[in-house]
Amino acid sequence: MIPTIVLRHCNSLQSRRLRRCGWLLVAGVLSAGAAMGQAPATNTSPAAPHAPAVPPAGALATELAAALAPATLPAGCLPSGDGYLRAHVAGAVDSEVDWPNSGTRCEGEPRDKPPGVRMSFHRLTGGAPDLLFVFGLSGVREGQPARAAGANLTIIVQSTGRIYSTLGDHRCTIDSLAQRPLAAKHLFRVEAHGFCTQPARAVRGPGDILVSTFDFAGLVSYDDTDAHDDKDSANAGAEH
Repeated sequence: MIPTIVLRHCNSLQSRRLRRCGWLLVAGVLSAGAAMGQAPATNTSPAAPHAPAVPPAGALATELAAALAPATLPAGCLPSGDGYLRAHVAGAVDSEVDWPNSGTRCEGEPRDKPPGVRMSFHRLTGGAPDLLFVFGLSGVREGQPARAAGANLTIIVQSTGRIYSTLGDHRCTIDSLAQRPLAAKHLFRVEAHGFCTQPARAVRGPGDILVSTFDFAGLVSYDDTDAHDDKDSANAGAEH
């Protein structure tokens, strides 16, 4: 469950720092889902007086969607104009995703556990269904190519509170990954091809989604300017 201090901290931030809070919300929702399994949480004990209310997973997904709102974002994925996401999606959601650079939001940053990068893709113009893809790629380092890397995949059906995740990097694989430096320091165009052998399962409730193949080119910034502040915020949340 997400500590309320993290939610309050996220609500006070904007732009680049705000999207890092979005990642904290994703991690918290998935941790809560993994702990609960498929059973809904029940608690008949009376709430402690003045105890801060913590929203359920569906509300946290809404918080995440707000943190990643397209109104504050550019209208394209890569400034070079060659970003994209293509994926075959089947199961609880059936879709042939073919998102070009224009109108697609993409961004990425390093992650610590496990070491690698985290990348997200979302169609700013909406769509049916309105999906947010989050790829956690293990073992990817700044500027280096990769092969046979594990990938954790999370798919959020925005505005519905439905979240699907492989909850680990052993169900999806990156066949090949290449990186190309861009004009800004520590900024790279990351292009990858991969597949999943098992579905991403609903964090709460029934259902699953299989993304049999995916290809993408997106943006990763390895700049850790705010890393210490974000780590302090996460540690403060863990203490509450």
